[in-house]
Amino acid sequence: MNNKVIIGGAAAALIALWLLPFWVFVLIVVGIPVAGYLMLDPSQRRRLRARGRKQLGP
Repeated sequence: MNNKVIIGGAAAALIALWLLPFWVFVLIVVGIPVAGYLMLDPSQRRRLRARGRKQLGP
C-alpha cells in the first residue's frame, strides 16, 4: 500500500513538472508542506520537532 502511494506521488510530480512552468512546480512542492506545518498547533509542532530530532541524532 505504501509503495503505491509513493509511486503515485512521484508520477503526479513528474506530470506536474511536465505541464507546469518550473517556478509554479517549485512553489507547489515547497508551499504545500510549509502550509501544512504552519497549520499545526504549537504542541503538534513541538512533537514533530522532537520526533525529527529523535530520528536524526543518537
